[in-house]
Amino acid sequence: MSLDTLRDLYVDKLKDLYSAENQIIKALPRMIKGATSTELQQALQDHLNVTETHAQRLDEIISNLGERAKGKKCVGMEGVLEEGKELFKEKIDPEVLDAGIIAAAQSVEHYEMAGYGTARTWALLLGHEEAAELLQQTLDEEKDADQTLTALAESMINEMAADEDEMQDDEDRQPAMATTSPWKA
Repeated sequence: MSLDTLRDLYVDKLKDLYSAENQIIKALPRMIKGATSTELQQALQDHLNVTETHAQRLDEIISNLGERAKGKKCVGMEGVLEEGKELFKEKIDPEVLDAGIIAAAQSVEHYEMAGYGTARTWALLLGHEEAAELLQQTLDEEKDADQTLTALAESMINEMAADEDEMQDDEDRQPAMATTSPWKA
């Protein structure tokens, strides 16, 4: 596809977002399974349901432009998700993993917010008010997801991860226990 006009760039951005959403749909179940906090699992599950709606909205917007949604791969999201996947390759305490999952999920949300903000602005410039409203709705839902993750992190997850660090530091500072009593001759 040649990107000669703003419309071309807009369609390309929509297809990129569609690819990103579908990659997220595939990645979220692993994050849900890896999370130990039930509140985090529920927040991720709720967002999975919303993400499926986002992909459907994008498909509708792109179809209304007479284009096909498929055919583009969002390499940016692929990189963001790959970075998050690295957490699962590490030997990591469950509480720390939950904090890492939140950080990875927020990277995803911030990437999406940038993309949806751009697409919404271009839709308005091109006179696609209905599409702009749908893109704004998705942008608002991405912001809500980010705020939910922030609230979870600040209210409990980060605290639990920090407590895990303190316990590890305490263990590291404990002197090794002697196997025999120093008082025996």
